[in-house]
Amino acid sequence: MAVPKSKITRSRRGMRRSHDSLIPDAFVESKDTGELHRPHHIDLKTGMYNGKQVLKVKSKV
Repeated sequence: MAVPKSKITRSRRGMRRSHDSLIPDAFVESKDTGELHRPHHIDLKTGMYNGKQVLKVKSKV
């Protein structure tokens, strides 16, 4: 069984774990519709990306 050679201090342990926290997803508001979507991703409600129509949106029936 592996045994640590020396004690890891609370400070050093915390510095190692500092990058493990979860970050909530960022959302931006669409200029046209006001809907929220992720930055640098296609707005799936309108099919727009960077001011251009990229996807054809199916209408709900």
